[in-house]
Amino acid sequence: MDIGAVIIGDELLSGKRQDKHLGFLIDTLTPRGLELRWVRMVGDHPQHLLETFRQTLATEAVVFCFGGIGATPDDLTRSTLAQAAGLPLQRHPEAQALLEARFGEAAYPHRIRMAHLPVGATLIPNPVNQVPGFSLQQHHCVPGFPNMAWPMVEWVLDTHYMHLYTSPDTEMLFTVQGAAESDLIPLMEALTAHFPQLRLSSLPSGERGRFLEIGLKGPEPTLLPACEQLRAGLQAQSLSFSEQPRIPTARSTPET
Repeated sequence: MDIGAVIIGDELLSGKRQDKHLGFLIDTLTPRGLELRWVRMVGDHPQHLLETFRQTLATEAVVFCFGGIGATPDDLTRSTLAQAAGLPLQRHPEAQALLEARFGEAAYPHRIRMAHLPVGATLIPNPVNQVPGFSLQQHHCVPGFPNMAWPMVEWVLDTHYMHLYTSPDTEMLFTVQGAAESDLIPLMEALTAHFPQLRLSSLPSGERGRFLEIGLKGPEPTLLPACEQLRAGLQAQSLSFSEQPRIPTARSTPET
């Protein structure tokens, strides 16, 4: 399944804030056997957001959108996603009820804007302050605040996509000492030819005491013989190396 992310906010592009959602999403998808395929970071600019959503809606991707669903003028996710989908905004009765229950009379005249959603949108519950996110055509829009957004994303995955969960792929990392990446290209090409279902990565270091990190990722029954072939190839070139499995560390939801 093609899964992408749209991370929204001028504050990220200006450097005022650092994005935390990308790492969270990767670490959340991996143990479920899912994989993030692409990410876009877009400022609070209506034309850029509109063009982004036109492109993502034209695919079958599941898209997680972070930020831009508040009530201020720079919160443009609802309006631009609706426009890209060719849909009007209308007040969602369940969202309206949640906002009224949360804020009372103070929901009007401004906070109620957060209940104006594209026609056909469904709600994503917010466990922190009950102000919901929303889903439209496999686009799932949540706040920019990690303490709210992250459990909402997990709810979407466990509610709508659990049937797609699989055993996560295994990844083995080989750290090769004193190796030039170009010298190992034939070995890496042979691996990708013999094991096309595996993902190979190569990450050289330019630091003193040069080393190269080669990663192999895929189903364990295929990974094991591929690792044997890589070991044999490295040993044939009298290269010193170490190996270890890569185990992603789950990220806890921030308190604030």
